[in-house]
Amino acid sequence: MTETSHPIPFKAETRQLLDILIHSLYTEREIFLRELISNAADALTRLDYEMLTNRDVFSPDAPLEIRITANTDENTLTITDTGIGMTSEEMIENLGTIAHSGARAFVEAAKQQGKGLSDIIGQFGVGFYSAFMVAESIRVVSRSFRPDAQAAAWFSTGDDTFTVEEAQRDTRGSSVIVKLKPDAAEFLQEHRLSEIIRKHSDFVPFPIFIGESEEQANRQTALWRQNPRQVEATEYDDFYKQLTLDFEAPLASAHMVVDAPVQMYALLFAPAKAERGLFSLRREEGLKLYARKVLIQDYCKDLLPQYFRFVQGVVDSEDLPLNVSRETIQSTKLMVNLKKLVTGKVVETLKKLADDRPDDYAKFWKEFGRYLKEGIATEPDEPQSLHPLLRFHTTTIPEKWSSLDEYVSRMKDGQTDIYYIMGDDEHSVLYSPHLDAVRRFDYEVLLLTDPLDAFMLARLNKYQDKPLVNVASADLKLPESDAKLEEQGPALPVDDYVPLIERVKQQLGDRVDSVRITDRLTDSPARLVDPAGAPNQEMQRVYRLLKEDFTPPKKVLELNPRHSIIVKLSSLPAGSPLEALVIEQVYEDTLLIEGLHPDPVGMIPRIQKLIEAALGQ
Repeated sequence: MTETSHPIPFKAETRQLLDILIHSLYTEREIFLRELISNAADALTRLDYEMLTNRDVFSPDAPLEIRITANTDENTLTITDTGIGMTSEEMIENLGTIAHSGARAFVEAAKQQGKGLSDIIGQFGVGFYSAFMVAESIRVVSRSFRPDAQAAAWFSTGDDTFTVEEAQRDTRGSSVIVKLKPDAAEFLQEHRLSEIIRKHSDFVPFPIFIGESEEQANRQTALWRQNPRQVEATEYDDFYKQLTLDFEAPLASAHMVVDAPVQMYALLFAPAKAERGLFSLRREEGLKLYARKVLIQDYCKDLLPQYFRFVQGVVDSEDLPLNVSRETIQSTKLMVNLKKLVTGKVVETLKKLADDRPDDYAKFWKEFGRYLKEGIATEPDEPQSLHPLLRFHTTTIPEKWSSLDEYVSRMKDGQTDIYYIMGDDEHSVLYSPHLDAVRRFDYEVLLLTDPLDAFMLARLNKYQDKPLVNVASADLKLPESDAKLEEQGPALPVDDYVPLIERVKQQLGDRVDSVRITDRLTDSPARLVDPAGAPNQEMQRVYRLLKEDFTPPKKVLELNPRHSIIVKLSSLPAGSPLEALVIEQVYEDTLLIEGLHPDPVGMIPRIQKLIEAALGQ
């Protein structure tokens, strides 16, 4: 044994991680093979990248490949690659010490998860150690790509220490030799290995061979570079599942082959769910970026705007320099062109999904609609390209999603504005007194109850030259009409307006800015509107979301002189207990419907007193 072969202790976090892996039971131990193949592919990718600028490597003509060999006599499984390899120092660094943050995160997740931990291994960069789920011991023999490097061997049984020593190896790359536990013999069967490779590693960009066979076990196809007309829909779904380990097929896919202004290929997917599953291989947002089939970035966030961060897929450009750094990539005109092309394709794909498969688009909107609203609020260039993708529930069709085009097609003769109402939930907003004014004309109203709607409306103020107008606005402009007014019965005499206003104002005091009579209400006794000069409702909602201490401005209480409650309130004796109860309840009802009531349960004693009064007790 050489001087470098003395036992070396694992770091504390690595030791904890190994304890979890070795002494726990797993239902999907096959995941270890996926992780070892991924590591081998990474080593090959790094060598491929190195050789673009440096041909002074050991065995430069050796084929880039992965071989998996099972030895039933010795009960070992060996995964060999011809990649970049490691020196003894790199083995100590890479195999004896893993990223502490990754280890700690895995350990914490393990404590919370309790079982099925093999499914979250890939999320924390601890894939190599997953082999201890099936291994009695692991030996890694490696030779670096550097011509003068000495081969080295790393060995561990998963105890507290590992050893590193000099070794003999005639070829560049690494071999991971896994001595299998007796209950892991299934991983010596070639058909089982083939099954796992097809399931987890089919699109690894290097050939994988099992045993002595020269027939590839993986397809290794850069599907994005094929002619879209020759690719079946099921192949796109399979590729997506391979890319993400998502069990569900994507809601939509797009295949791009572009020659100008840049030469590029892309496969893009809209997932079925916004939340990444526990098994997901994609741990961050971003697309895989390739330069001539060489992976440059695993999570490139510069190819799509932030609001399209849910999109999965790959982009491959012939024009991208292979030796370019990430910082240089961000600043190139090429990336600007790629981003424009990819973003345009996503918009086009979503529009096609909406037109061709509206039910699937409704599912998409439920999962990702908020991302598009975010886009309209933040997109500096042409946010109107997203407008046709918006969907809303409305007063006319509250149970289905409607586009702005569909709303416009249903507008009444003479209607020039698109009306909307804001609230905290769609059920309560349907009872808003602000709808009274537009109900006279049977106008349809968009129901905006998502917190992001307020931010969206800061940029979305018109569609097809039709202004978007809030029906809660105090200065809402509507045609003159007496429709429905006669159905409410006799109105409060005009001479009684001022005394009633003074009585209500006296009861409510400085809780309201003012009290006045309105002709905008039909079915409701009262409503709250903003006084002149106050921030509009949209900005108030933004402030409420961004500022915990935001206090909304005092409101104006408007009374409906034709509503029976207001008419009868006026006839009550001034200063009577019932008058105070009614005024307070009418006011707090308006607070409740606006989502501004600080203590709705506090109304119960007053309501009970009103019930007693109604029963004559």
